[in-house]
Amino acid sequence: MTMTTATPNTATPNTATWNDPAVREGYALIAQRGPFVYGLTNYIAANLSANVLLAAGAGPAIGAASDWVTTFPAGASAVWINTASLMSSGEESLRAVARTAFEAGTPWVLDPVAVGAGAVEYDNFVRSLLEFRPAAIRGNASELIALAGGQATGKGVETTVDSSAAVAVVAEFAAKAGAVVAVSGPVDYISDGSRTVEVPGGDVRLTRVTGAGCALGALTAASIFAVGDAFQGAVVSHAAYAVAAERAGVRTRGTGSFAVALVDELSLLNEDA
Repeated sequence: MTMTTATPNTATPNTATWNDPAVREGYALIAQRGPFVYGLTNYIAANLSANVLLAAGAGPAIGAASDWVTTFPAGASAVWINTASLMSSGEESLRAVARTAFEAGTPWVLDPVAVGAGAVEYDNFVRSLLEFRPAAIRGNASELIALAGGQATGKGVETTVDSSAAVAVVAEFAAKAGAVVAVSGPVDYISDGSRTVEVPGGDVRLTRVTGAGCALGALTAASIFAVGDAFQGAVVSHAAYAVAAERAGVRTRGTGSFAVALVDELSLLNEDA
């Protein structure tokens, strides 16, 4: 599959959308390869995350049951860790998943929920997971600026900074962390430190449905495995999510119906692809 061409982070980012053949081909590969994606996420987001993965053609498993944390990451196609899973799982469970994935060579995605919101002990723990070299890190602007060492302060799990204000930080952080970094917002930006792509689109109701951003982390993990490249995988997942949200928004009015329609539209994207 032809890779999306991206510009260095010193230039205006190129734009990626669902209309790009490489994006459609990449999304279709999820259903074709049917990856097993294991994750730890918070109990609020678990249902939507699982349904998003199933809609794309991946097989999810979620939770820290028994010895899953030391078994599943080694056998999974990809892994994602939403650090708000600390609501129901212990720190050692998260570290075990990250460590096992890293040692097994399984690509994993870190979603640093609410970093920078003032919980210092929590923030330090999330930063400690970076030693296990995630393939990708995704979050909102406040979270990523804070994780990179900046002063942006989130309001709980919500960002107080527009994604466009984080572009330079995202690129620098990606280079430093050796990971693809993706920031979500009115426009999403994805960088590996040398290339940066913007993904426009979506719908404002993504910010009004619990777990919508968390589920994008799960989809990104599946996409990275399917495509075989962290940068292009992140571009594919964000572009697919954006167009699915746009289509869901056109045919719904409220946030509840929007959430259901988002899953519907992700499942229907394979007809386009």
